[in-house]
Amino acid sequence: MTTPGSSGSKAVGSIESRIAEELGVRERQVRAAVELLDGGSTVPFIARYRKEATEMLDDAQLRTLEERLRYLRELEDRRTAILDSVREQGKLTGELETAIRAAETKARLEDIYLPFKPKRRTKAQIAREAGLAPLAEGLLGDPSVDPHAAAAAFVDAGKGVADTQAALDGARSILTEKFSEDADLIGELRERMWGRGRLAAKVKDGKEEAGAKFADYFDFAEPFTALPSHRVLAMLRGEKEDVLDLVLEPEEATEGPSSYEGIVASRFGIADRGRPGDKWLTDTVRWAWRTRLLVHLGIDLRLRLRTAAEDEAVNVFAANLRDLLLAAPAGTRATLGLDPGFRTGVKVAVVDATGKVVATDVIHPHVPANRWDEAIAKLARLAGEHAVDLIAIGNGTASRETDKLAGELIARHPELKLTKVMVSEAGASVYSASAFASQELPDMDVSLRGAVSIARRLQDPLAELVKIDPKSIGVGQYQHDLSEVKLSRSLDAVVEDCVNGVGVDVNTASAPLLARVSGITSGLAENIVSHRDANGPFSSRTELKKVPRLGPKAYEQCAGFLRIRGGSDPLDASSVHPEAYPVVRRMVKTAGQEVAGLVGNTSVLRSLRPADFVDETFGLPTVTDILKELEKPGRDPRPAFKTATFKEGVEKISDLSSGMVLEGVVTNVAAFGAFVDVGVHQDGLVHVSAMSKTFVKDPRDVAKPGDIVKVKVLDVDIPRKRISLTLRLDDEAAPQGEQKKERGGNRPPGQRRRQQGSGGGKGRPSAAPAPSNDAMADALRRAGLA
Repeated sequence: MTTPGSSGSKAVGSIESRIAEELGVRERQVRAAVELLDGGSTVPFIARYRKEATEMLDDAQLRTLEERLRYLRELEDRRTAILDSVREQGKLTGELETAIRAAETKARLEDIYLPFKPKRRTKAQIAREAGLAPLAEGLLGDPSVDPHAAAAAFVDAGKGVADTQAALDGARSILTEKFSEDADLIGELRERMWGRGRLAAKVKDGKEEAGAKFADYFDFAEPFTALPSHRVLAMLRGEKEDVLDLVLEPEEATEGPSSYEGIVASRFGIADRGRPGDKWLTDTVRWAWRTRLLVHLGIDLRLRLRTAAEDEAVNVFAANLRDLLLAAPAGTRATLGLDPGFRTGVKVAVVDATGKVVATDVIHPHVPANRWDEAIAKLARLAGEHAVDLIAIGNGTASRETDKLAGELIARHPELKLTKVMVSEAGASVYSASAFASQELPDMDVSLRGAVSIARRLQDPLAELVKIDPKSIGVGQYQHDLSEVKLSRSLDAVVEDCVNGVGVDVNTASAPLLARVSGITSGLAENIVSHRDANGPFSSRTELKKVPRLGPKAYEQCAGFLRIRGGSDPLDASSVHPEAYPVVRRMVKTAGQEVAGLVGNTSVLRSLRPADFVDETFGLPTVTDILKELEKPGRDPRPAFKTATFKEGVEKISDLSSGMVLEGVVTNVAAFGAFVDVGVHQDGLVHVSAMSKTFVKDPRDVAKPGDIVKVKVLDVDIPRKRISLTLRLDDEAAPQGEQKKERGGNRPPGQRRRQQGSGGGKGRPSAAPAPSNDAMADALRRAGLA
């Protein structure tokens, strides 16, 4: 990041003070963080190792600070450009400059700049060139003048003004532009429309059948301020797919002139008092409102709706991605990965405890081959030969049948002591065809690489998933409708925070994993791997300095997040930064222990007083962190590994019945609820209204992807492949068929609008999103909602 040069120190100071006020922290904390960010430090490094400098700003605060810093610096750049532009036009007055410098948002800045923004020749400009400005200003200033009489003096065929009507049309164009370029008026109207307006949708003629997935919006309207992000994005997609017509309504329809016209008229002193010019001026206001102001505000508010919806959707995606990346790792256990399929067979890969591929195969237990017993025999042989502990089953096509196969394998061969786990295969196909997969598994068929990825992501989800573009992991809402830059920036930040929060074993990590470590670029990650391959494992963190292009700054940023287990210094396996090793040496001296004897020695460590080791460089926060880390060096913040058990005999949607209580795995969380895999190919939906006995603002407060939960089946709609679930096990399930009839669309249109406007029917989302190539879409598809 760079500070806008033209803004000067004053602008930077105002930025820092504004951020401090927004975050509710001291300006010096923000200033310290900005200096560190500008100096090349990453958020994870600052949050973990520069607590004294920022006075304990955490990673969430720093991420917000970083985002706001970017926005406000862009605002300053734009402010400077606008000032320069208006100054060059010779129109910069003291009052105008004050207004430009006082603008606090990009929208306000653009409102002020609008009259001075270079534009194509407008009707108003043509009218001014024809000498009609005095007529427009005269009629506005003195409504007692008869418009037609006044216009007669401006008729000039040589200037393109053929008659009085042409003169009045030109004057109207000038006033319309004047009204629509008043920054204060635009701001007032925009906020009024945002507070009172609503988004309305109607199905286009003849699109009912083709656009059935958008049926909830065929006759729909809801206030802007009440619309959740998923509804906004659903309607925008419906419009994009030419199914819906969307209209931004300023307010509920009323008889007579719009209240917005009254605001415009009042601002310019226009009122109908029976004077000759009053009607013409009132009609001009109406014309300006309908042809310019409403259109302009519609564009603004559509962008505002989309931006707010995108922000929320990006937040949902980022939160789900964080949960997936930080899912419990099975750890160093030999794993057999199964990538299910029917015609092409089930792809098999065995990886050892370190993730190395030791065997591959393809079995054909399902239709059309039906070589069931042969498949079990092959799997048993592979599991026995390679001491397999776990079976990872991809959750795509044929997953339930393959899960049954694994269950029978376990039943027939109890001596193998196998455990089967259903694993999300989102992104596995993307990894299989990636350049990195070709480099990592060069001699392996593309179809088998997916099974390898499935096995490894059970062992360590974080280490495997970082090999895939975060957007391809696909645990978001409408991700293909979102801003590419905004989504990538947010997801990259999540991956960076997760990787650095867990720490990385530098002697086993892949290049993609290393590239997510603070201070390490993709090229530097490749250099680390090459150095490791050529010289063997690193025995100490200081050896990292021998890696080409890994300079002092990169070392400072990355060293604390890289682990070296079994090296020459026990501290290298911890998150204690090398720069703080002298503090530990003083602790060792005080305790009368060797470093190895101090590490993990809780009783001795807790007898030490943190304040005794504070110095000019390391304050109490860092010393306290060091003591905590030494108690459990290199501790993994992720939860302990556990598995869900699907109910025997429940394998397809027709096996479900209302009232059944099942164990399942949360596959995804959206703004409207959580999707749960109960083992029947279609994910069920726990609507937000069925997640708790108390009000749930954010479904993620109740459930996260990967959580194992008990749910009750409320309703099963087999034709539409919809399963309604509840986390409230004492909820009463609806009698079979009752909810299906209600969902068939037999309610009166007014009732439909009211229910949808307040959040949709119980147990299902209000929108049926279109399918897309990601895990969220897969969950929607499996839940019968796409």
